[in-house]
Amino acid sequence: MNTTRIQRVLENLSADGLSQALITDPLSIWYLTGYYTEPYERFLALYLAQDSSAAAGFRTTLFCNRLFPDASGFADQIVAFDDTEDPIALVSDVAERDMPLGIDKELSARWLLPLMDAGVATSFALASTAVDAARSVKDGEEQEFMRAASRVNDEAMGWLVAQVREGVTEREIAAGLLGEYRRLGAEGHAFTPIVSFGPNAADPHHEPDGTVFHKGDMVLFDVGCKRRAYCSDMTRTFFSAEPTARQLEVYEAVRRANEAAEAIVRPGVTFAQIDLTARRVIEEAGFGPYFTHRLGHQIGLTDHEPGDVSSTHDEAVRPGQCFSIEPGIYLPGEMGVRIEDLVIVGEDGCEVLNSYPKGPTVLSV
Repeated sequence: MNTTRIQRVLENLSADGLSQALITDPLSIWYLTGYYTEPYERFLALYLAQDSSAAAGFRTTLFCNRLFPDASGFADQIVAFDDTEDPIALVSDVAERDMPLGIDKELSARWLLPLMDAGVATSFALASTAVDAARSVKDGEEQEFMRAASRVNDEAMGWLVAQVREGVTEREIAAGLLGEYRRLGAEGHAFTPIVSFGPNAADPHHEPDGTVFHKGDMVLFDVGCKRRAYCSDMTRTFFSAEPTARQLEVYEAVRRANEAAEAIVRPGVTFAQIDLTARRVIEEAGFGPYFTHRLGHQIGLTDHEPGDVSSTHDEAVRPGQCFSIEPGIYLPGEMGVRIEDLVIVGEDGCEVLNSYPKGPTVLSV
């Protein structure tokens, strides 16, 4: 168990008037206990409760099917069950029935509704923010994992660039990336890679297809890997011939927006202010309507974690938070440019995790 992380979650729960919670997100369970398994259709849950009689001030119970890997030692109490037993009754035996129970957003209706019918608690409250807020601030070890994953991504970008040649398809390059990630020490993709040639890059979430590269096409790569369970994410856009004045104008507007936003990141600045800084640069360049998404997202054990970098998020950033800065301009039928880095907030500024160059680059193809 990670006592510090559990205590942070319990403090967050307490601020919302809760003293107990049932967590079913497998990654959050791993984050708090070190135990991971993918339950698929079976029940897996971690019960947390404040308990002044316990030495740590709390108690933990992990509910695991006997088909799962041995969970011994990962919680104060392990409740094992098999496929013929009802986990709802087991939770009912452990939870405090005379008070509210916090639940996370991953608890499906097939478990939540029976828990409600069984009267496991006086009421149920969505309490994902208690865990999300704890996961949002990365400790020193987590920050090192984020740096390591981004170093792999920087190296992989060099490999991607080397694959661009006349006649290759987007799908062919995307399919080869997994092997390169594993060669570099990553476990796999953080998300499905985006490889876009020419006008396809005007679709921010284009899925690699059979589009063939031809010299002169602009090329966009948005890729990320998982290393030691933590994600990376980076986007770079390239030219494959001398850029036109318009192409260069679009590219430089995006690059300036990226760098301006990164320059203001520090504790106390709000996510909305960071988004606005990048958006103003693009608006002043005359492309405001073509920046069609939020500036970024938080990242960690999953590629997109709660707490976006957008005009509606007025919370101030805190040291240890990690998120993307990814402005873009998308001109349908013509081109798309996005430049994305990850940053970790420090005590006075931020650390940009990606070192792959952002200046306009013409590929040798």
